[in-house]
Amino acid sequence: MELRQLEYLVAVAEEANFTRAAQRVHISQSGVSAQIRQLEHDLGAPLIDRSGRTATLTQAGKAAVSYANQMLAAAAALRQSVAEVTGLLSGRLTVGMVTACTVTPLFDALAAFHDDHPGVAVTLLEDNSATLTQHVRSGALDIALIGAAGSPPAALAALPVISERLVAAAQKTHFLSERSRLTLTDLAGCPLICLPAGTGIRTVFDQAVSAAGVRLDVALEASAPAAVADLAARGLGVAILSETIAAAHADRLHAAVLDDVVTPALLALIWRPSPSPAAAAFLTHCRRAFALP
Repeated sequence: MELRQLEYLVAVAEEANFTRAAQRVHISQSGVSAQIRQLEHDLGAPLIDRSGRTATLTQAGKAAVSYANQMLAAAAALRQSVAEVTGLLSGRLTVGMVTACTVTPLFDALAAFHDDHPGVAVTLLEDNSATLTQHVRSGALDIALIGAAGSPPAALAALPVISERLVAAAQKTHFLSERSRLTLTDLAGCPLICLPAGTGIRTVFDQAVSAAGVRLDVALEASAPAAVADLAARGLGVAILSETIAAAHADRLHAAVLDDVVTPALLALIWRPSPSPAAAAFLTHCRRAFALP
């Protein structure tokens, strides 16, 4: 029995799928399957029921996963204790970031971490905030920079780095450009340009629209904030953005604060409690890069 076999078993149990589990542990699906079959042979019982569309645990598998989690946690604590004594780090750090991220302090932190800990292989994944949060919860990511509505996801450790209001931004010749403050009702009849569902800004906006009970037309979506701004600057609609993003395009767009969208759009680093030594070291660099206490 090897620790990697236990890691693969836990991954399959949590993902309920051999392919996703293989992606999570960064080896082939056949490799995961072979190692779990070897573990089943060593333990003398089937651990995974492969007869359905999803991989489910047998009764023996449920018992094994419980102990596997304890053994993996003990091994992680052992590594962390040794790392704290020796000051040396190795292994892998998996970091997630929101699609089209332009938050340079995150890149500064990655560069500083790589310089200080060249023995750690860094993997970077880009996706929407909802998917990144799922990956942090499952252990596929050590840490992620996500957008959130008002507060970070529950049951995860978090470090907010940016919190700001939403604005409506349009061409400077647009009729709304005479206003410095707007309400959601003012946007009725305007084609809107938004980030897709699953992003922090869109979640804040959708929640506010639902609470206000207004009907608005999201005509266009783009995955990158810069693309949303560019489409609005070309006259295709009114962009829903954060204050900072809109300010970066102030030469082409007029932005007005949305008064009745009171929940701020939040950018936050999230990770599971008891981070790995590599994740803890990276968080130290993030605090420095974002100038946080």
